[in-house]
Amino acid sequence: MSTINPHGKEIISVSTELAGKTLTLEVNRVGFRTTASVLVKYGDTVVLGTAMVGSRPVVLDYFPLSIDYEEKFYAAGKISGSRFIKREGRPSDEAILIGRLIDRPIRPLFPKGYRQEVQVVASVLSMDPNFRPDSIAMIAASSALMLTGTPFDGPVAGIRVGRVNGEFKAFLTPEEREASDLDLVVAGIESGITMVEAGANEVSEDVIADGLAWAFEQYQPAIKLQKELAEKVAPVAQEYELVLPNEDIQNEANVWLEGKLGKALHMPYPERNELVNNLRWDYHLAMTEKVGAEEYEKLRDEYDEAFTSALHKDVRKGIVELKTRPDGRKLDEIRPLSSEVGVLPRTHGSSIFTRGVTQGMNIVTLAPLSYAQMVDTMEQNDFERRYMHHYNAPGYTVGEVRRLGSPGRREIGHGYLAERALIPVLPTEEEFPYTIRSVTEIMSQNGSTSMAATCSSCLALMDAGVPIKRPVSGIAMGLMMDGDTPYILSDIADAEDFAGDMDFKVTGTSEGITAIQMDMKVHGLPVEVLRQAIDGAKPGREHILKHMLETLAEPREKLSPYAPRIEKIKINPDKIGAVIGKGGEVINKITKETGAEIDIKDDGLITVAAADTDSIERALEWIRGLTEEPEVGKVYEGKVVTIKDFGAFVNIMPGTDGMVHISQLSKDRVAKVEDVLTEGQIVKVKLTGIDERGRLSLSIKDVD
Repeated sequence: MSTINPHGKEIISVSTELAGKTLTLEVNRVGFRTTASVLVKYGDTVVLGTAMVGSRPVVLDYFPLSIDYEEKFYAAGKISGSRFIKREGRPSDEAILIGRLIDRPIRPLFPKGYRQEVQVVASVLSMDPNFRPDSIAMIAASSALMLTGTPFDGPVAGIRVGRVNGEFKAFLTPEEREASDLDLVVAGIESGITMVEAGANEVSEDVIADGLAWAFEQYQPAIKLQKELAEKVAPVAQEYELVLPNEDIQNEANVWLEGKLGKALHMPYPERNELVNNLRWDYHLAMTEKVGAEEYEKLRDEYDEAFTSALHKDVRKGIVELKTRPDGRKLDEIRPLSSEVGVLPRTHGSSIFTRGVTQGMNIVTLAPLSYAQMVDTMEQNDFERRYMHHYNAPGYTVGEVRRLGSPGRREIGHGYLAERALIPVLPTEEEFPYTIRSVTEIMSQNGSTSMAATCSSCLALMDAGVPIKRPVSGIAMGLMMDGDTPYILSDIADAEDFAGDMDFKVTGTSEGITAIQMDMKVHGLPVEVLRQAIDGAKPGREHILKHMLETLAEPREKLSPYAPRIEKIKINPDKIGAVIGKGGEVINKITKETGAEIDIKDDGLITVAAADTDSIERALEWIRGLTEEPEVGKVYEGKVVTIKDFGAFVNIMPGTDGMVHISQLSKDRVAKVEDVLTEGQIVKVKLTGIDERGRLSLSIKDVD
């Protein structure tokens, strides 16, 4: 194959070993008009990472970086299972979540004040079904950014880790993922970790920390390979200007705020928020008078950023020097807690969980299994999602006027974290044959709402009578580094989050961790610091769990009277056809005549749902009649269908007849069968035997 592309450029390729397979990065084969593009190959997975950088800064007060993950169904040899839509459209929730997974370790590595527009897209072109492609997509995105000449302090690499039989492993097969008690994604740079996300089946803090250390070592070859590629390509450094507060403006802000911060603002929320807002307003009025209204209008954003910078420095100073938080709490102190359940009379389960000013209301709805969500992704064939957690946080929850719309990436991400926290403790379909939808309506925000969603959804599930294995609580933690000294904060509020170096959320039961999410704002942290942070979250999580159990100690024994009643029956899968009938004729008839909803699984699990138990019993009796296997020794009520000289044939269940020999009609001697039986007569018979050909022998005289 030629090493020169059609435009006369050399096709550059570098390779290394990563977790037992060859990882290859290649440039100049495709994407000629991008700022940078890299083809990444690992096994049969191929991902194209592209990066486009705007030519000049945009007038915005934030860094306009967008990172997207593109699922291409052709990559897996699939056409979408949707009946009407075959072209890829709006990204699935799974694709949005992976896009966030890639974004979170990359975004903090650009300098503050960088305003060039940057767009990164990771497109999966070919997918090896033996492992998930998300960590390869992260490497593709980082590799492309490394070749743009932007002030990106990468490279970044990530790896997804599981634990099977107590051993850590990367790039797990679908079968190994099913057997794993840990699903951990770790990303970072050469010197430290910048992002962690995990779901776990109640594992210990030590297991998570050991997994971080193992993953950090495993992704290092991908870091070195990206550096090797950048050295070979030698991208031209981009000229740029950082949009930072003018030093004179920052000094003016510092002077004006002297004596107005620190202890003057140490008070609980929301009073502190109101004081800060009033102080900001007074500051702008004072600076307007000093500078002049016309000139100040041009500089207002810079003055506002200088105020915010001074406020953040004051928050850090109080924590590092005085060990006092903005609202006066100690570092490990949790805000006041309150919660209640059964707050909405007609819902199947409801709760309100309040921590300080942060409040989440959760509503649980139960439905038959047929209401499960069908999910169609590139990575696997259609599957059903039986438990769904949805999260809503309108503008009023932060005191803003904001147009209502569909959920954004943040809402989807927060909802997924709370959903993941509860999945390990949910009952199986056989134990609880319901589809479960949990919706968190955030009522107020000042600190982690995803953890309020976790706690409120757990309480609402128990209020609904969902027999979860154990209650789950969650806590948001913060971290500030002063040199090499970490200061760990329990139950962080917004001011500490904005001024801090890391925020992380941990959820779990009394037995262990079920989910974790860590985002660093500094350029990587060592594993030992993260280990301290994870250990520091445990007392707070236990404190919150204790409070929740005081509100509701265990799931309610009875469902809401407004929840549908569902019963289940397990049949021989070979009998499913008998229940469905030709063209659905039988099941439609059962549904129409009983009013029950019937859902059939491939393994023979049938659930029957209705508003009243009578409808359920009628449908179940019908299904039993269609699917029941004859049982020797059991007495049946059957109908005489044929009379012969030697005996009679009796139908004991649909499609199943047995013979009563003349000698089995009565304990007395019978001369003629017609002396005892007539066709159409209903009689009780006992099944006494089944021969090798499946023929049934019945007896009337042996019926007790």
